[in-house]
Amino acid sequence: MSIRRVFSLFVLILGLAALGESQQKQIKYVPVQPTSPASGQEMYTAYCAVCHGKAGNGNGPAAEALKVPPPDLTILARKNENNYPYDSVRSAIVGDELLPAHGSKEMPVWGELFWGMSLGHSSEVQLRINNLNRYIESMQRNN
Repeated sequence: MSIRRVFSLFVLILGLAALGESQQKQIKYVPVQPTSPASGQEMYTAYCAVCHGKAGNGNGPAAEALKVPPPDLTILARKNENNYPYDSVRSAIVGDELLPAHGSKEMPVWGELFWGMSLGHSSEVQLRINNLNRYIESMQRNN
C-alpha cells in the first residue's frame, strides 16, 4: 500500500475525532503532522488518543464512530497475568497482528505510517515503535 493511501487513511481517522455534536456526523480532514520519534507520549497523543482516548481507556473522540470499539490499553498487562505483552503490542503497532480496527496484514496502518515519516530509515522506525510501546506500557493500571 502506498504511503499516500496510508496517510489518507490516517487523516480519515483523525477526521473522526473532529466530528461535531450534531446528529449528522461530518469528517474534517486534517493533515498528518510528524512527531518526534523520541517521545512515546507525543506519538500516542497524536496518533492513538483519537481512538483509544487520552488516558488509554478506549474512549477517544472517534471511538463511537468505529465498528470495532478500541480496547482499553491500560489493562493489557492485567489481561496477560500482570505481564505487559510487549511483543503483541509491537505487532499491533507495526501491523503484523490482524486487528479489525487497524486493518488487515495487507494494510498495516501504523507500520506504513512510521516508515513514511522516517523516510524508510529502519533505526528511526524502530525508535518510534519502541518508544510508543514503552509509553503504552507506562499507562498500565495495577488493579
